[in-house]
Amino acid sequence: MEWSIRDLAREYDVTLRTIRHYEALGLLTPERRGQTRVFHNRDRIRLELVLRGRRLGFPLDEIARIVNMYDDRPGEEGQLRYLLDQIGVRRAELARMREDISRTEADLDAVEARCREELDRLR
Repeated sequence: MEWSIRDLAREYDVTLRTIRHYEALGLLTPERRGQTRVFHNRDRIRLELVLRGRRLGFPLDEIARIVNMYDDRPGEEGQLRYLLDQIGVRRAELARMREDISRTEADLDAVEARCREELDRLR
């Protein structure tokens, strides 16, 4: 099966520019027929993996490394092991972020309480 850049953009709700950017990074390798890009199933699957990686918060360079490992050495097993390691890294980052958010919320609560107390005092 074949898809145009517009077909993929519509299906995955991304811009043409996004798909072109992923192509420029080597994440997608459509066939060229003159000026027309023709995407095949491999590109469609790779786009889906890239978008899933972005939703999970992985940077594009890590997504590229993971996606490209499937075709290169160490192959699928190495890809899966690396992905598991990166999931651990991402979980640790999210835990730190969650902690930072909790601290920030506590700081905001304290500042808000002081502001309300000061307003009450001024009345």
